[in-house]
Amino acid sequence: MLDQRRKQLLDAMGIRRWVRRDLPVEALSEPGRTVKTEVTLPATPAEVPAAQPATDWEALRAQVAACEKCALHASRTQTVFGTGDRNADLLIIGEAPGADEDRLGEPFVGRAGQLLDQMLLAAGFRRNQVYIANILKCRPPDNRNPAPDEILACSGYLASQISMLQPKAILSVRGVAATTLLETGQSVGKLRGEVHDFGESRIPLVVTYHPAYLLRKPAEKAKSWIDLQLLMRVLRGVA
Repeated sequence: MLDQRRKQLLDAMGIRRWVRRDLPVEALSEPGRTVKTEVTLPATPAEVPAAQPATDWEALRAQVAACEKCALHASRTQTVFGTGDRNADLLIIGEAPGADEDRLGEPFVGRAGQLLDQMLLAAGFRRNQVYIANILKCRPPDNRNPAPDEILACSGYLASQISMLQPKAILSVRGVAATTLLETGQSVGKLRGEVHDFGESRIPLVVTYHPAYLLRKPAEKAKSWIDLQLLMRVLRGVA
């Protein structure tokens, strides 16, 4: 049974009913079965000069801060590298910085970030116990969707973060993050409820909705709780 603190957190997320951890996830076609898809990050295109691989976190951060591989460098306030525990078991990957992130230099701040923090607490994590990064390190103007060339230009940085972190699981947040990581055109609604394998290390990857979407569509929060339950099962090694 959930303790009182977790019940309060779920209430704050707007969830009134949920599935117990030890029950199969409703979205799976067969109880206890997960669907695996071999995926890799897209390669850096030949026309984008490839930087030498960073050997540590601070070297990689410096590369990102100085990056001018795409036009977004001209309009950014600052790059948004990532934040959290560099030895974390869980990596959360979003789409791109928004206005608040561009101003503060940290991913997932503002109301959406507060909801993400509540979701993490409900799943048993504090924000500083996970690592959070984005597909893009610079904000697209007017918060538009990332362009393909921008995604490709940034892909090496995210690949280096994943390689150095070696997480036990990845939570992909929002459609652009999921479609980029899984190299697919399917929607979040089609991709969630399954465990996908990421890269040669076959890191388990779970897809869910972006907190900003959940703020607009509170009725979808229960689905995200199911996704978090699946993620917890993955981290416990039972999914």
